[in-house]
Amino acid sequence: MLARELLRNDPACVRAALAARGQDSGAVETWRELDDERRSRLVELEEHKRRRNEASREIGRLKARGVDAAAAIAEVGKVKSAIPALEERVAELDAAAAEIELRLPNLPHATVPVGADERANRVERVVGEPPRFEFEPKAHWDLGPELGILDFERGAKLAGARFTTYFGAGAALERALAQFMLDLHVAEHGYLEVLPPYLVRGEILVGTGQLPKFEADLFKIEGHDYYLIPTAEVPVTNLHRGEVLDESRLPLRYVAWTPCFRSEAGSYGKDVRGLVRQHQFHKVELVHLATPESSYDELETMTRHAGRVLERLGLAYRVVSLSSGDLGFAAAKTYDLEVWLPGQNAYREISSCSNCEEFQARRADLRYRPASGKPRFLHTLNGSGLAVGRTLIAVLENGQQADGSVVLPEPLRPYLRGLERIRPVG
Repeated sequence: MLARELLRNDPACVRAALAARGQDSGAVETWRELDDERRSRLVELEEHKRRRNEASREIGRLKARGVDAAAAIAEVGKVKSAIPALEERVAELDAAAAEIELRLPNLPHATVPVGADERANRVERVVGEPPRFEFEPKAHWDLGPELGILDFERGAKLAGARFTTYFGAGAALERALAQFMLDLHVAEHGYLEVLPPYLVRGEILVGTGQLPKFEADLFKIEGHDYYLIPTAEVPVTNLHRGEVLDESRLPLRYVAWTPCFRSEAGSYGKDVRGLVRQHQFHKVELVHLATPESSYDELETMTRHAGRVLERLGLAYRVVSLSSGDLGFAAAKTYDLEVWLPGQNAYREISSCSNCEEFQARRADLRYRPASGKPRFLHTLNGSGLAVGRTLIAVLENGQQADGSVVLPEPLRPYLRGLERIRPVG
């Protein structure tokens, strides 16, 4: 969440940032009205408590001298009777202000391109050359069934739309990709692997920004305060919730492979074919916890690490800075990695690497202690390293051959018992 000091002392900055995101700033004015009344009521409350305490001491002095204290007792009764109503009003104002704070997005970093939507995104660099084909390349939703490795109909039969069943080499390829990514990030990039719970409490999702604003995108366990995680970012970012880390431990870099569950409530009609937008998918997630001074270097590092996966697999991609209107709720700056998909003749997102600065740290109480001075809020970063199903799409579409087979990247073959090519069934 945003600092109250910022909302209080520089509302113009917040209004301008919200405008850059294409959002109305009316909530800021509402918050300031609530805050003004809250602070006024707090002063009134403290004055009543002071008068109560002073009157109580006076009653004691009068009784000690044997003087009738009835008038003083009546006066303190009046003062005391007003205190509960004031306390209740302060609590109401505080809760109303906090509700607004939880729904305000992060402010874009100064280097973020300003624009209403993805059309204002800026391509930072292109890595690799898309392959050339002497035939019309197919999309994965055709390749997968022809190879006998993806069955969209049986997935739908079991669980409904946007679920898929993998068979044979498809299931093995999904597993191999995840193992390859984990090994790369742990052995070469120095991450600590984590296997977190797949269910978390509501307050954990508040910490990373999914609640309360995006509850419709989540799957909740009926009758319990448990939600299926939409990404490993949620449990891993909260690992040090309520702790004060020593600065010497930073940066912390974690990697986790988990299933992810999303209702895709706001994506009706988008990417309805294939694996691009599923209710259940696997992802290898990268999370960095860093000092404010180092967090933007960490963002560049994380983005390089995610890109290294694509480079090792021989997949062309580009790095894109998201515009202010295309940023996620918690992000101050985001790089998308977009992989080339020949079957769709387009670059498609395969990873988002974001610096959330102290936005999530304030919500989740993530702090560190500098070498000198008081504890400060951490900066949190997260990114896909990578989305496994989308990487499988890229492997299939980029490796397809004229005979309908798919040649697999060499780095994956040791994880597939030496399999070099997937051939069509029949």
